[in-house]
Amino acid sequence: MPPLSSRRDVLKALAIGGLVTPLLGQAAGKLDAEQKTAAFKLGIASYSLRGLSLDAALAAVRRLGLGALSINRAHISWEHAAAGWERVVAKFAPAGVAVRCCGVVTLPNDETTVRGAFEFARTLGVALMACSPEPASLPLVARYAAEYNIRAAIHNHGPEDKIYPSPHEVWAAVQPYGRHLGLCIDVGHAYRAGADPAECIRRYRERLFDVHLKDSAAPVGAEDIPTEIGRGRMDVPGILTALRESGYDGTAWFEFEKDASDPLPGLAESIGFVRGLLRGMGLDAAALNRMIT
Repeated sequence: MPPLSSRRDVLKALAIGGLVTPLLGQAAGKLDAEQKTAAFKLGIASYSLRGLSLDAALAAVRRLGLGALSINRAHISWEHAAAGWERVVAKFAPAGVAVRCCGVVTLPNDETTVRGAFEFARTLGVALMACSPEPASLPLVARYAAEYNIRAAIHNHGPEDKIYPSPHEVWAAVQPYGRHLGLCIDVGHAYRAGADPAECIRRYRERLFDVHLKDSAAPVGAEDIPTEIGRGRMDVPGILTALRESGYDGTAWFEFEKDASDPLPGLAESIGFVRGLLRGMGLDAAALNRMIT
């Protein structure tokens, strides 16, 4: 999709339904009646709000019209004592925010650290952890993921990551292990690593646990240039189509890495762009509301 140069361009693109629908039709073909309801949900990765305090971040999630958060160490550190975790967890429900995931958690080949990370996830009450494990730690991660019944989704981090640059390497890494080990596909980093995010979503759907949704103005192989969704080089309609057609039933987290000190305008634009595309795919207001609760 060509980059959009301004918010006016974005709003214009969303308003002209006749332009949105054919674009998606080219990416997806004719949608069956069963595909009119999207199984996946939308939420915010708290890394997007890393410049805000936890209280301000929770308020921002509701202000942006979403109700789910994937919490990052910017707002709660998994190295702290459990008592500190519990004080943070007590803030979620009163704020009207459901925390469904934590991460990205770095997991070295150290049993105490790995077990502590799963204790942290259990205290949060989440069943999913996005993580970046050392290859040697994978047997430990698989064992504790099964023991705690918490899925561990390995995050790909682009060409700078020499272990998991794309979903292809993550898929290969999880094959020897049980069904609690899977993928967190970061679509922006996958694209920069030369992988097709939509194709990866379809190919690896059996172990796709988590998705980080973003756009990038960088060419393939280059250092990231984060931007509002719809302004970059990525095929966002194709990614959304793949999520629907693959039956992905997890959450696609908006991870906005630009403007850390003032992220709400860019996040609001990105959310609005994606909602407009989903409407162009035939989702009605009721279906969209189910995606954000």
